[in-house]
Amino acid sequence: MKRNRIWNRYMGFWAACLLLTAALLTGGCAGQEEKEVRVGSLKGPTSLGILFLMDRAGKGETEHAYEFRMAVGGDELLPLMAKGEMDIALLPANVAAVLYQKTQGAVAVADINTLGVLYLVTGTEDISEPADLKGRTIYLTGKGTTPEASLRYVLQCSGLDQEDYVLEFRSEPTEVAALLAEDPSAVGLLPQPFVTAALIQNQDLKVALDLNREWEKVQGPEGSGMVTGVTVVCREFLEENRAAVEEFLQEHRNSVAAAGEDLQTAAALAVEAGIVGAEPVARQAIPQCNIVCITGQEMKEALSGYLEVLYDFDAGLVGGALPGEDFYYLP
Repeated sequence: MKRNRIWNRYMGFWAACLLLTAALLTGGCAGQEEKEVRVGSLKGPTSLGILFLMDRAGKGETEHAYEFRMAVGGDELLPLMAKGEMDIALLPANVAAVLYQKTQGAVAVADINTLGVLYLVTGTEDISEPADLKGRTIYLTGKGTTPEASLRYVLQCSGLDQEDYVLEFRSEPTEVAALLAEDPSAVGLLPQPFVTAALIQNQDLKVALDLNREWEKVQGPEGSGMVTGVTVVCREFLEENRAAVEEFLQEHRNSVAAAGEDLQTAAALAVEAGIVGAEPVARQAIPQCNIVCITGQEMKEALSGYLEVLYDFDAGLVGGALPGEDFYYLP
């Protein structure tokens, strides 16, 4: 009888252990499936590629739960990434490089989400190639930043010296657009969707040069691309949640594809998110924003070449040094 009681206690103990183990395993799996991935982005073209992902997540149609935060400027997102309070962020390419330097390599780039979005706009008919800008004044924003660096690089590679043209800076793209509206003979460098808005408001204006295309011309078929935005991941999150990152990348690819296939819905989502002011502008602008999801070696080659150009212009634009190999997530 005593032996039976001991045996029953023994079996009860192991039964409890098995139940506890099963509960822990079940809880662990459920926790992984329900893990909320915190994603930050900026209110601009770099967020267009995740609009359908945001919509699907809001409807509970994604494998992982997502918390999205859209900011006006990178200053809101960078501290969160640096402290590990945000897992993924869609940022300007050079800002991602700066963040990498400031955090001693605590972030990695998972994909390129946006290529070039800069266009030269004018009402004149005599500009069809960069060499035609000799002797002209070009109005733009961002003195000492990536728009200036990209424009000067293309013009230099096209045979123009800095003395051959004049750059006049304005504080906001809307100011450049307003100047073009007053004087269609002027030349302005604008990003999307401001380009489309300016063309809709003034039929005398047109796109003279696509800076993304001109960049590709001077780089050649084996060169880098112009990169506007990238997606960065906190390294700790990446190492502990690689499956969640891969799932995000697949969702991102699907979202970019959906934007290309369903422009009407994409435009409505862009307006709802506050990225573009009106759907007619969004429908015309989105195809010109070059939203992509480029990963792996192709991402590394395009981005590293672009960052080298910025580094040569001003090392401070990329944090003082070019990122190391671990900056590029190559699954």
